[in-house]
Amino acid sequence: MSGEFVMRIETIRKQAREHIDEGPITSSYGADKERVIKVLNEVLATELVCVLRYMRHYYMAEGIDGDSVKATFLEYSNEERNHADQVATRIVQLGGEPDFNPEVLGKRSHTQYKQGTSLTDMIKEDLVAERIAVSSYQEIIRWLANGDPTTRRVMEGLLAEEEEHADDLRSLLAKMPAK
Repeated sequence: MSGEFVMRIETIRKQAREHIDEGPITSSYGADKERVIKVLNEVLATELVCVLRYMRHYYMAEGIDGDSVKATFLEYSNEERNHADQVATRIVQLGGEPDFNPEVLGKRSHTQYKQGTSLTDMIKEDLVAERIAVSSYQEIIRWLANGDPTTRRVMEGLLAEEEEHADDLRSLLAKMPAK
Protein backbone atom coordinates (compact mmCIF):
# COMPACT_ATOMS: atom_id res chain seq x y z
CA MET A 1 0.00 0.00 0.00
CA SER A 2 1.21 3.45 -0.76
CA GLY A 3 0.35 6.83 0.59
CA GLU A 4 -1.05 7.93 3.88
CA PHE A 5 -4.47 6.73 5.00
CA VAL A 6 -6.81 9.64 5.70
CA MET A 7 -10.35 9.05 6.93
CA ARG A 8 -12.89 11.77 6.25
CA ILE A 9 -15.11 10.71 9.13
CA GLU A 10 -17.15 13.91 9.28
CA THR A 11 -18.02 13.59 5.59
CA ILE A 12 -18.87 9.92 6.03
CA ARG A 13 -21.15 10.72 8.99
CA LYS A 14 -22.92 13.47 7.05
CA GLN A 15 -23.49 11.30 3.96
CA ALA A 16 -24.73 8.39 6.08
CA ARG A 17 -27.47 10.60 7.51
CA GLU A 18 -28.39 12.25 4.20
CA HIS A 19 -28.92 8.98 2.32
CA ILE A 20 -30.30 6.75 5.06
CA ASP A 21 -32.94 5.33 2.72
CA GLU A 22 -30.20 3.63 0.66
CA GLY A 23 -29.37 1.19 3.46
CA PRO A 24 -25.97 -0.43 2.92
CA ILE A 25 -25.28 1.39 -0.37
CA THR A 26 -23.11 4.37 0.43
CA SER A 27 -21.40 6.98 -1.69
CA SER A 28 -18.27 4.82 -1.69
CA TYR A 29 -20.08 2.00 -3.54
CA GLY A 30 -17.99 1.65 -6.67
CA ALA A 31 -20.05 -0.45 -9.08
CA ASP A 32 -22.95 0.16 -11.44
CA LYS A 33 -25.68 -0.96 -9.03
CA GLU A 34 -28.36 -1.52 -11.68
CA ARG A 35 -26.00 -3.61 -13.79
CA VAL A 36 -24.93 -5.63 -10.73
CA ILE A 37 -28.60 -6.33 -9.93
CA LYS A 38 -29.20 -7.44 -13.54
CA VAL A 39 -26.19 -9.78 -13.46
CA LEU A 40 -27.26 -11.14 -10.07
CA ASN A 41 -30.70 -11.91 -11.49
CA GLU A 42 -28.93 -13.94 -14.19
CA VAL A 43 -27.02 -15.77 -11.46
CA LEU A 44 -30.30 -16.33 -9.60
CA ALA A 45 -31.83 -17.85 -12.73
CA THR A 46 -28.74 -20.03 -13.21
CA GLU A 47 -28.98 -21.36 -9.66
CA LEU A 48 -32.72 -22.04 -9.92
CA VAL A 49 -32.33 -23.91 -13.21
CA CYS A 50 -29.62 -26.00 -11.53
CA VAL A 51 -31.97 -26.74 -8.61
CA LEU A 52 -34.61 -27.98 -11.04
CA ARG A 53 -32.19 -30.09 -13.08
CA TYR A 54 -30.68 -31.71 -9.97
CA MET A 55 -34.15 -32.42 -8.57
CA ARG A 56 -35.19 -34.12 -11.80
CA HIS A 57 -32.01 -36.16 -11.78
CA TYR A 58 -32.63 -37.08 -8.14
CA TYR A 59 -36.04 -38.52 -8.98
CA MET A 60 -34.94 -40.15 -12.24
CA ALA A 61 -31.66 -41.76 -11.10
CA GLU A 62 -31.79 -45.53 -11.22
CA GLY A 63 -29.53 -48.47 -11.81
CA ILE A 64 -26.79 -50.08 -9.81
CA ASP A 65 -25.25 -46.72 -8.81
CA GLY A 66 -28.58 -44.88 -8.71
CA ASP A 67 -29.02 -44.66 -4.94
CA SER A 68 -25.57 -43.27 -4.18
CA VAL A 69 -25.75 -40.78 -7.04
CA LYS A 70 -29.30 -39.78 -6.00
CA ALA A 71 -27.92 -38.62 -2.66
CA THR A 72 -25.40 -36.41 -4.47
CA PHE A 73 -28.09 -34.94 -6.71
CA LEU A 74 -30.28 -34.11 -3.70
CA GLU A 75 -27.36 -32.59 -1.79
CA TYR A 76 -26.38 -30.41 -4.76
CA SER A 77 -29.97 -29.36 -5.36
CA ASN A 78 -30.15 -28.12 -1.77
CA GLU A 79 -26.82 -26.33 -2.09
CA GLU A 80 -27.93 -24.64 -5.32
CA ARG A 81 -31.12 -23.55 -3.54
CA ASN A 82 -28.95 -22.03 -0.82
CA HIS A 83 -26.97 -20.21 -3.52
CA ALA A 84 -30.24 -18.82 -4.92
CA ASP A 85 -31.19 -17.61 -1.44
CA GLN A 86 -27.85 -15.84 -1.02
CA VAL A 87 -28.13 -14.14 -4.40
CA ALA A 88 -31.75 -13.07 -3.86
CA THR A 89 -30.79 -11.62 -0.47
CA ARG A 90 -27.95 -9.63 -2.04
CA ILE A 91 -30.25 -8.31 -4.78
CA VAL A 92 -32.63 -6.99 -2.11
CA GLN A 93 -29.72 -5.47 -0.14
CA LEU A 94 -28.78 -3.57 -3.30
CA GLY A 95 -32.31 -2.22 -3.59
CA GLY A 96 -33.37 -4.53 -6.39
CA GLU A 97 -36.01 -7.18 -6.82
CA PRO A 98 -35.10 -10.83 -7.29
CA ASP A 99 -36.78 -12.13 -10.45
CA PHE A 100 -38.28 -15.58 -9.90
CA ASN A 101 -40.52 -15.41 -12.98
CA PRO A 102 -40.56 -18.97 -14.39
CA GLU A 103 -41.33 -17.67 -17.88
CA VAL A 104 -37.86 -16.10 -18.16
CA LEU A 105 -35.66 -18.23 -15.89
CA GLY A 106 -34.40 -20.40 -18.73
CA LYS A 107 -33.64 -17.37 -20.90
CA ARG A 108 -31.63 -15.58 -18.19
CA SER A 109 -29.80 -18.65 -16.92
CA HIS A 110 -26.18 -19.12 -17.93
CA THR A 111 -26.72 -22.89 -17.90
CA GLN A 112 -29.22 -24.90 -19.88
CA TYR A 113 -31.82 -27.33 -18.62
CA LYS A 114 -30.58 -30.53 -20.22
CA GLN A 115 -32.29 -33.56 -18.73
CA GLY A 116 -30.08 -36.46 -19.68
CA THR A 117 -31.60 -39.92 -20.13
CA SER A 118 -29.16 -42.30 -18.46
CA LEU A 119 -27.40 -41.84 -15.15
CA THR A 120 -24.15 -41.16 -17.02
CA ASP A 121 -25.88 -38.55 -19.21
CA MET A 122 -27.34 -36.87 -16.12
CA ILE A 123 -23.92 -36.61 -14.49
CA LYS A 124 -22.43 -35.27 -17.73
CA GLU A 125 -25.14 -32.60 -18.05
CA ASP A 126 -24.65 -31.56 -14.44
CA LEU A 127 -20.88 -31.41 -14.91
CA VAL A 128 -21.28 -29.25 -18.01
CA ALA A 129 -23.60 -26.92 -16.09
CA GLU A 130 -21.15 -26.66 -13.19
CA ARG A 131 -18.32 -25.85 -15.59
CA ILE A 132 -20.43 -23.11 -17.17
CA ALA A 133 -21.20 -21.70 -13.72
CA VAL A 134 -17.51 -21.80 -12.77
CA SER A 135 -16.48 -19.89 -15.90
CA SER A 136 -19.25 -17.30 -15.74
CA TYR A 137 -18.83 -16.72 -11.99
CA GLN A 138 -15.08 -16.23 -12.46
CA GLU A 139 -15.86 -13.55 -15.06
CA ILE A 140 -18.35 -11.86 -12.74
CA ILE A 141 -15.81 -11.84 -9.90
CA ARG A 142 -13.18 -10.27 -12.16
CA TRP A 143 -15.73 -7.71 -13.40
CA LEU A 144 -16.79 -6.74 -9.87
CA ALA A 145 -13.16 -6.35 -8.74
CA ASN A 146 -13.22 -3.82 -5.90
CA GLY A 147 -16.37 -2.02 -7.01
CA ASP A 148 -18.62 -4.20 -4.87
CA PRO A 149 -16.57 -6.34 -2.49
CA THR A 150 -19.61 -7.79 -0.71
CA THR A 151 -21.17 -9.12 -3.92
CA ARG A 152 -17.74 -10.32 -5.01
CA ARG A 153 -17.41 -12.33 -1.77
CA VAL A 154 -20.88 -13.83 -2.27
CA MET A 155 -19.85 -14.87 -5.78
CA GLU A 156 -16.51 -16.24 -4.54
CA GLY A 157 -18.38 -18.45 -2.07
CA LEU A 158 -20.68 -19.72 -4.82
CA LEU A 159 -17.71 -20.30 -7.10
CA ALA A 160 -15.92 -22.41 -4.49
CA GLU A 161 -18.94 -24.71 -4.12
CA GLU A 162 -19.48 -24.93 -7.88
CA GLU A 163 -15.84 -25.96 -8.32
CA GLU A 164 -16.33 -28.62 -5.63
CA HIS A 165 -19.45 -29.89 -7.39
CA ALA A 166 -17.60 -30.07 -10.71
CA ASP A 167 -14.74 -31.98 -9.15
CA ASP A 168 -17.09 -34.45 -7.45
CA LEU A 169 -19.10 -34.95 -10.64
CA ARG A 170 -15.92 -35.56 -12.61
CA SER A 171 -15.00 -38.26 -10.09
CA LEU A 172 -18.48 -39.80 -10.32
CA LEU A 173 -18.30 -39.79 -14.10
CA ALA A 174 -14.94 -41.58 -14.02
CA LYS A 175 -16.56 -44.40 -12.02
CA MET A 176 -19.40 -44.90 -14.49
CA PRO A 177 -19.20 -47.74 -17.01
CA ALA A 178 -17.94 -46.66 -20.43
CA LYS A 179 -20.49 -46.47 -23.21
